[in-house]
Amino acid sequence: MKLIYFKDHVANFGDELNTYMWQGLLPEGFLDEDENELFIGIGSILWDNYPKQPRKYVLGSGYAGYTGAPDVHDGSWDVVFVRGPRTAERLNLPPEKAICDSAILLRALDLPAASDPIDVGFMPHYESLDRGLWREACRLAGVRLIDPTDPVEKVISELRGTRVLITEAMHGAIVADALRTPWIAALPINPGHHKKWQDWSGALSLQVRHHALQPSSLMELWVGMSGGRGDPNGRSGRLSRSVLAKPVNSVLAHRAAGNLRKLARQEPQLSSDAKIAEVTERALAALQGFVSARSSRGVAA
Repeated sequence: MKLIYFKDHVANFGDELNTYMWQGLLPEGFLDEDENELFIGIGSILWDNYPKQPRKYVLGSGYAGYTGAPDVHDGSWDVVFVRGPRTAERLNLPPEKAICDSAILLRALDLPAASDPIDVGFMPHYESLDRGLWREACRLAGVRLIDPTDPVEKVISELRGTRVLITEAMHGAIVADALRTPWIAALPINPGHHKKWQDWSGALSLQVRHHALQPSSLMELWVGMSGGRGDPNGRSGRLSRSVLAKPVNSVLAHRAAGNLRKLARQEPQLSSDAKIAEVTERALAALQGFVSARSSRGVAA
């Protein structure tokens, strides 16, 4: 059974959690490179372009509208559970399938120790590191940048050591919440990433309080206005890095820093201890039931 997750030109914390977490939760040899069976885990990766022939097993994935909705009732899918109620509703699944984003299962693992204390951390969406000037904005704000492209173990350690996290990255909030690190949601600059937050939070009976995030560069300003992803190597990227853009970028980076300082004074959030314990237990039971069922059929486990 082959592990499937989203891969881009750089590693991204939310996606790379798959390579870290499942090896600690699944029996040795459970995952391999056999493409006849696909293990679809953490991420907004319920797409409509998977090949029909392989058997597809869904464990905590979500649908975010990045493609058309897949037909999970065509006979080639086995949905163990999905990220939240919006995904379940969109894919015509029973409400009880909406358990939570499977990254919550980090709570069942022995994790890296907390880093040295971090007062306020900021995790941008990984795309924002290419488009924006967040390292400079964090330096100006006196806020610690938590880089979503760093190794998973390092990010988890930093999240455990952080007093409060401001996060544009949804999996920054998901993992911080799982680790009981209070977090403040920054509305992603790219509007295409907004809806999936409500899918995850709905599973935890949590109303996310999103706060506006100021763009830190000319390219981010364009992305926020246009809804495009922005290509750092394309025309807009070259313009954003040009000599003419430097004064504008400097102003935007300073404004973004001021906004981070403002966000740091907001009231952070956490789901309730009782709810996250309940959801973790349900997700773990669903995973264990899936593994046991395959083992009882004589499938490698």
